Amino acid sequence: MGGKRWIDIGIVKLQPSEPIKIAVVLMLARYFHSLTIDDLTKFHKIIIPIIGVLIPAFLIIREPDLGTGMIVLIVSAIIFFTAGFRIKYFIMLGLAALISLPIAWNMMYNYQKKRVMVFLDPEHDPLGASYNIIQSKIAIGSGSLFGRGLNQGSQSHLDFLPEHQTDFIFATFAEEFGFIGGMFLLILYFALITISLLIAANCREIFSKLMVIGITSILFSHVFINIAMVMGLLPVVGVPLPFISYGGTMITSMLIGFGLVMNAQVHGHTALN
Repeated sequence: MGGKRWIDIGIVKLQPSEPIKIAVVLMLARYFHSLTIDDLTKFHKIIIPIIGVLIPAFLIIREPDLGTGMIVLIVSAIIFFTAGFRIKYFIMLGLAALISLPIAWNMMYNYQKKRVMVFLDPEHDPLGASYNIIQSKIAIGSGSLFGRGLNQGSQSHLDFLPEHQTDFIFATFAEEFGFIGGMFLLILYFALITISLLIAANCREIFSKLMVIGITSILFSHVFINIAMVMGLLPVVGVPLPFISYGGTMITSMLIGFGLVMNAQVHGHTALN
């Protein structure tokens, strides 16, 4: 199915890439809190956080966990932009990323390349690399408007859809609760994201503001990528759906993250020493 990304420490299995996302957000928020606007124009000041992001992102991608690595980069870019990072630097980094695409393609594992090919041609290898996404679309479509009912989904409970409890949980949810249930879940996510952004807007010190925006960006990235993935709008990557997909490290990390958001709501006006 892909790569193994867990560390077995006996009583639990830890997926290190999950807490690293929160750690990167806190690192960037703390670093930019100590800078002035003029510092953002100095190369030696901005290269430090860039390296601080690229190192963990590269290690995560090489686990291999391309989806989480991309989320680290996306969330970091949002924090950089919010902190006042100049547009010309984004353009330069974007051009560098485009130039390095052939190198990135050669570094990808065969199963990752197959997922890209499946995205470009959904009917490619229907009993192999395309199987998951085909079954996912069937599950979503069979849910119709109101769904088949709790635990009545044939695609998941008859094991036609692999990983139905993790990466493809939204397909299972849509099959059992239909379009109405899927929209209700999206509305809940939208409400949580909106409330978090309002908290960020009300934070008067930069550390809390950037921290809340970073954690909210993690949630948004996971929701967007996961749902687009199971609908065939993005290549399949190992990105779970927050608070829904099975996975203790992911849920724990998100709970810690939104615990920090709630803390920022109370103490976001307090200066950080």
